[in-house]
Amino acid sequence: MHAKAVVIDDVWALVGSANLNRRSWTHDSEVACAVVDQRPDLREPVDPAGLGDRARVFARQLRLRLWCEHLGRGQDDDADLLDPVAGFQAWQSTAARLQAWDRQGRVGQRPPGRILPHQVPLAPALKARWVPPLYRVAIDPDGRPRRLRRGGAF
Repeated sequence: MHAKAVVIDDVWALVGSANLNRRSWTHDSEVACAVVDQRPDLREPVDPAGLGDRARVFARQLRLRLWCEHLGRGQDDDADLLDPVAGFQAWQSTAARLQAWDRQGRVGQRPPGRILPHQVPLAPALKARWVPPLYRVAIDPDGRPRRLRRGGAF
């Protein structure tokens, strides 16, 4: 089983095998469970997105547990991760320390964490033109019969 977890604004969480693309939702056999907890999380920031949704206990705890695991921290070492902006800074600094240790020949004690910076080179202009249509047809098929696709129905 391969699983994914998505947390949006500490309010909504999705856990399951489905990828976040059309093929997983319409074509493949996937399963996922979305959760919007009724219990608000009263820790600051109480409304990280500023939309009035308020953070929820399940979504925030899921995010914090996953972040602590990947950052190599204990479960109680999450105070600076509550604010997503500060949390992303923690991700960047943890990844930079681990990358520097790796590039320097892995000398000395290994820094905590299980993350490295993800650097994706830009696609050449020609490739950038032909890849999206190929992706829509071969990789991420719609899954609907042609008559429904033409009519814009589902």
